[in-house]
Order: sequence, then structure tokens, then C-alpha cells
Amino acid sequence: MNHVALLESALQRLTRHLDTDPHQPKVYIERGMTYFKLGHIAEAIADFDRAEHLNPALTPYLWQRGLAYYYARRFADGVKQFEVDLTVNKHDIEETVWRYLCQAQLQSAQVAREGLLPVQNDSRPVMGWIYKLFAGECNAESVLAQYRDAGQREQFYGHLYVGLYYEAERDEPRARQYITQAAAMRIVDDYMGWVAMVHQHLRDWDKR
Repeated sequence: MNHVALLESALQRLTRHLDTDPHQPKVYIERGMTYFKLGHIAEAIADFDRAEHLNPALTPYLWQRGLAYYYARRFADGVKQFEVDLTVNKHDIEETVWRYLCQAQLQSAQVAREGLLPVQNDSRPVMGWIYKLFAGECNAESVLAQYRDAGQREQFYGHLYVGLYYEAERDEPRARQYITQAAAMRIVDDYMGWVAMVHQHLRDWDKR
């Protein structure tokens, strides 16, 4: 089975589970993530909302909904989600960067950069250089150079976030170039790998 078929099968299984017991917030989150991977953004958000309704304590952990908000162009909701997330995880560069990305779409990259929150002690070395990029402390080539000879996963994150950086800068050709390269790596065991593929698909960048 290909990945889409596997996702469709998982979706059916999760739906049967929820039909039997509709009071399982974690199952709604899992199904929401599956919807997202299939590019069904509205359905994903609806499931994350259901999970939150069943257990409001989940709100600061629904980073997946923040990503879905970005692709639904609900940027103000995305900013709010990531700000709430950062109240429980102040050392996460990715959530800080996604807050930036939503702000950049609402206003501008310059405004987002001026409001970039400080982050320390993210344990992932690759994220340190990505933070510097969004903070205006280095350029994209410097980020990519750090991981040119590294493993595929490090290269993937470099290309994904460089592409997202260029999207915030309204530079579509370079955004397309780097996100397409990230998507082509097919990192299917990492949710962010699916983000790259969904991004490419929703922008119609997977069509020649």
C-alpha cells in the first residue's frame, strides 16, 4: 500500500473508533493529524477543536492545530495557538518560528522579526541556526551550509525552514525551491515531513 492508502485506512479505523466512543480526545487528535497529512485542513481543525472541547487542558499542546491554522490562512488564530503553546514549552524554536510565520502573513516579516521571542536551550542543534536565520543573524546559505554534509533529517529541516523563511519574505520562487526539495526527501516518520509535502500540495507546487 502507498502512503495515501495507508492514511485512508487509518482514517477509517479512527472514525470507526470514534463512532463507537466519541469521547476520546486523543483519538480526535490522531484523526486530525491524519486528516492534515491527507491535506484536509478544515477537517483536521474540526477534530483538534473536538479534542479541546472534551479536554480543555489540551489547549497549550495543540501545536498541530497551529500548523493547520497556517494552512487555513487563519493566521491570527495561529499566533494565539503558538503563544499559548509557548507558555508550557518556552524552549521550542519551532513553535516560536511558526508564531513568526503567522505574524509575517498577518503583517510583514519585519514586524515578525521585531517581535521574535527569545528562545534558549532547544536541544536540537539544527534549530539553533534556523532561529538565527529568522532573527536576522545569518542568511539562508549559512543555514544550508551547516547541514550540507549532515544526515538527511538535518538537511530536511534546513530546507524546510529556509523555504518557510522565503515564504514569509514573499519570495515564492525560492520558497518553492526549498520546500519542494524538503518534500522530495519523503520524511514520512516525522510529522514535519508531512508538513513539507502538504505545503507543496496545497500550493500546487507538486504539479509540473
